[in-house]
Amino acid sequence: MKHILLLGAGRSSYSLIQYLLAHATTEDWHVTVGDFSVVLAQEKVGSHLRGSAIHFDINDTALADSEIAKADVVISLLPPSLHFKAAQSCLKFNKHLLTASYISPEIKSLGAEVEAKGLLFLNEMGLDPGIDHLSAMQIIERLKAQEAKISAFRSYTGGLVAPEYDNNPWNYKFTWNPRNVVLAGQGTAKYIINGQYKYVPYNRLFTHLEDVSIQNITYEGYPNRDSLMYREIYGIANIPTLLRGTLRKRGFCQSWNAFVQLGMTDDSYVLENSANMTYREFTNSFLQYSKVLLVEEKLASLLGVSTDSELIKKIDWLGLLGHENAGLERATPAQVMQRLLEKKWKLDEGDKDMIVMQHIFEYESAQGDFCTLRSSLVVKGENEQDTAMSKTVGLPLGIVAKLLLQGKIDLKGVHIPVQKQIYEPVLQELEAYGVNFSEIITK
Repeated sequence: MKHILLLGAGRSSYSLIQYLLAHATTEDWHVTVGDFSVVLAQEKVGSHLRGSAIHFDINDTALADSEIAKADVVISLLPPSLHFKAAQSCLKFNKHLLTASYISPEIKSLGAEVEAKGLLFLNEMGLDPGIDHLSAMQIIERLKAQEAKISAFRSYTGGLVAPEYDNNPWNYKFTWNPRNVVLAGQGTAKYIINGQYKYVPYNRLFTHLEDVSIQNITYEGYPNRDSLMYREIYGIANIPTLLRGTLRKRGFCQSWNAFVQLGMTDDSYVLENSANMTYREFTNSFLQYSKVLLVEEKLASLLGVSTDSELIKKIDWLGLLGHENAGLERATPAQVMQRLLEKKWKLDEGDKDMIVMQHIFEYESAQGDFCTLRSSLVVKGENEQDTAMSKTVGLPLGIVAKLLLQGKIDLKGVHIPVQKQIYEPVLQELEAYGVNFSEIITK
């Protein structure tokens, strides 16, 4: 019997756990789900005879080592900052490691040792990053085989609420880790357009937008992290245009930019007296002192809008002008924002989320035609638990874990999934779960 240890039973784990348990009997697996909350883990595992739920704390070294030592494959859905601790333990006990997170410099530094031990540490095996890599590489390799010359590649992904459940003025609800949403984009985004390198700092990120149309809906996309490094990774090192971005409903980014400019998404310092602060006081703490002006007036003036503008109404709808207590001890501004947004942007009972992804390739065919290829993906969730986000993050991890335990992947070292032996079978199986891309080529 093979043992799979899954670390983390949060929002994105549901589909992964269901997939692993569904295959556990035929593949002869036992699936252990570990979370700081054993109750949360038990809810996901249920009464399945091939599954068990345990309390797990990666910071408890003895506990972590004990559980990881029993496994054949470890799948980490822990916060990205904790993957390295899991990686160190996996290396110590010669265990494979799979994650959905961006590869970190720390984990990357283990490459030689991981390869020497005959192990695979596969990162970026979720949605974005993950399915975006798989599908992009499949198209890139196909175009290369057709002797096409690729001149531009743009890739966009968004985790959104499905249109029929989009019922708040922000046109957004949480479908994945709220902390990651609040902190999204911090740093400098890098990409290249027609041979010109572009660098977009955080304070301008949400004004740096491009329209992207998918199934007759136009979204706004902003650049995501460092696109430049993927030229080499994707084998298109000399391509003059490459941009990876994130999608939101139109109008979201301009409104969210207000919080960035105010400083409300800062996670680098602790607010004084945050436990007794109301959300109105929280907002006022970022505005200039005045004996006569109301918070609404100061806020509108700073943002360059009127007090009855849609932006101020959106901010008011969130509760940031109200008198509810934030109630967080020693909180950063970002933590206060997260606490509030988790209440206002949660998926309600029966709500469905939606994943949208689009790759746009421009190329010259072997026949000399200049073409644009659009490959689009739209996936809707079933409900507030069985979400499209959970499906598209979790299923790639589950499928690759199965392939690895079946001996169908012989890759060693620290990698991300850009190899044919990974992208072909994973994409093929994903189609059975409704994760299907549609292509349109125009000349």
